Order: sequence, then C-alpha cells, then structure tokens
Amino acid sequence: MSEVYITRIAKFLPNAPIQNEELEQYLGYINGKPSKSKSIVLRNNRIKTRYYALDKNGKSTHSNAEMAALAIRNLFPENPGEIAEVDLLSCATSSPDQLMPSHASMVHGYLPDTDHVEVVSPAGVCCAGMHAFKYAYMSVKLGERAKAVSSGSEKFSISLRSEQFEDEVQKLIQLEQNPILAFDKDFLRWMLSDGAGAFLIENKPNPQGLSLRVDWIHGFSFANTEEPCMYMGAEKLPDGTLKSYKDFPMDALLSGSVLSIKQDVRLLNEKIYALGIDKMLDIFRKNGIGPQDFHYFLPHLSSYYFQDKMAAYLKEKGFEIPAEKWFTNLGTVGNIGSASIYLILEELFYSGRLKKGEKIILGVPESSRFSYVYSMLTVV
Repeated sequence: MSEVYITRIAKFLPNAPIQNEELEQYLGYINGKPSKSKSIVLRNNRIKTRYYALDKNGKSTHSNAEMAALAIRNLFPENPGEIAEVDLLSCATSSPDQLMPSHASMVHGYLPDTDHVEVVSPAGVCCAGMHAFKYAYMSVKLGERAKAVSSGSEKFSISLRSEQFEDEVQKLIQLEQNPILAFDKDFLRWMLSDGAGAFLIENKPNPQGLSLRVDWIHGFSFANTEEPCMYMGAEKLPDGTLKSYKDFPMDALLSGSVLSIKQDVRLLNEKIYALGIDKMLDIFRKNGIGPQDFHYFLPHLSSYYFQDKMAAYLKEKGFEIPAEKWFTNLGTVGNIGSASIYLILEELFYSGRLKKGEKIILGVPESSRFSYVYSMLTVV
C-alpha cells in the first residue's frame, strides 16, 4: 500500500471576525435581556473572536454546504481547474443544512466542475471531521483514489439565535463558584462558531514545499459504557436514554427547545478528558511514543478551561507535554466542531514554523457519547 500525504490545507471563514461585545447583536437577547452568564463563560473559554454565517438581522449569508465547497475550492488557488482531478469528496458535519440529501451530496452540488465522483458524509460531532479524513486516507492508501478531499464544516449560529431558546433562568452564583455549570445551552451560544476546512490527500508529497505524511489514525468510542452527554434533536430522560424529536408533538419541539443543542455538564466534567487521555496514553505506549517523540500537540478544545485540566491530568499520569508543544487557535476562531482540527492544522501548516522530520499529534475528543480520534503526522 502507498504512503499517504496531506499536500494542501484550506479554510473558509464567513464574513468578518466577531468580537465578544458584538455577540448578542447577532444572536439576540433571550427574554429581551442581556445574558448574565456570558462574561463568565467567555472568561473561562477565553475565546476572543469567532465567525458567523449570518448578519445582524439573523439572515444567513452562507449555507453549511456552501462553506465546505468554498474551503475545497481554496485548495486550488493557483490552478482552479485542478479540482476536476479530485476523485473523492469525504465531507463531515454535525450541523447539515437538511436531513436529506446527504451533506456531501450538497457540497458536491456546489462543485459542478468536479467529475461524477464518490461522495461520503460522515456524521457525528467533532470526530466526524477526523472520520472524513480517515476515509479519504484509507481510500488513497488502498490505491482506490489518488486525489481525495476531506472536509469538516459547521453552521451553528442559526441554531444559537435567541428565538431558538426557551426562557431559562441564569444561575449566576453557581456559575461563579463552578464554571463547568456554564456548559449548558447558554454556554454553547458563546463558544460555537461557523466555518469550514479541507485537506487534499494524495499518494505522493508535494514536489515543492512541505507535505504531511499520515503515519496513523486511531479512533475509539465509549458509547458501549457511557450515556449521551451532548445531544440535539432529543431530550435526555432520567435513566440516561434519549427521547427522539420524532416522538414529540410538533408544539413540544419548540416549547421544550428539543431541537437546540444541550450538554450534560456534570457528565462532561467527569469524563471528557480522563477517558480520552487514558486511551491516548495507551496508544502512545503501544507505539513507543513519549512526549519527546513529537514536536507539536494539536488538541481540539471546546474551551481553554479544558486545556488546563488536560495538562494537569497528563502531568499526573507522568506524560507531561511542555507548553511550547501545544498549538491551537480556539481563541481567534472559536469552536467549529468537526472543522476545528482542519483550521488548527491549516494555521500551523502555513505558519513557517514546521521543519522536515518533525512530528505532529492531532487529538479530537467528542463529548456526544465520548468518542476520540488521534493521529500522528510527519513533516516531509
């Protein structure tokens, strides 16, 4: 089987970056009042700017599929016609524009200058972008494809508008005492962002410039032992199971905010980093990898609150990763779910910092029912 390389990375971020003080101008006020928890949540997640594919009137400027297509087109800035050589589109999202057709089919529809290629639509939440990447990687490695594209894209903003939420009480005192309690629907309003990223994946490296050889990709799920933590289009019952939106009458879908994104905050705080890091360390041990064996650690973070927790947990486990090896752009682009790891790697790839022979670890956790994907890349 051939080696596999990421030869180009591209992104698309809609409109101008939005400052923290502008957020409610775009998302509106719940019950006509400014959020009491916003400043607390922002202080803990430390996000400074993010992007929305809508204007201040709540009108969409781009669809999710359109943003993915624009990121893919940005893979070919010098020769736009080269897109006709792409033989696979593997497009992930957790916020598709519709239930049917599939997300990748809609992305393909925005790319009429491609051929009649294979399309695949990995679903899920943050790990979906890595699943799309792995499908493209395996297709090239098996020799079935030579010029594959994977992408991750999200359009969360329209779901965060104030009219999507019921009138909920802000627990300001509890938020001050324990920031993790801010991880509810209101928390998500001050974290999630819109945008798209894409990889070009080939069986040979760039003739000029750098490429990233894919050494391995490992994913795993804890859904067999853990109950749902983050969910949308459902309501969590006392026994930990989910009641589907299909089982609610139409009026209850709106009055109960069944279609909005929710988080079981206590479960998140208890499980998210411990489960994923323990499994990551197991993978590293099996591959003979220590902190000295890689140069950059790129974690997808929902909040810098968790970076501090992760760093402390790694140190406790005897696997301390020096601060200078951590790389993320959460503070400037926000959390774009399945697209985040694409945006983080894109920024590092074009930063001028990488040197041939250096190794990069990608780490993506997903809190929906606790899934994780890790990958090692080598700069060539």
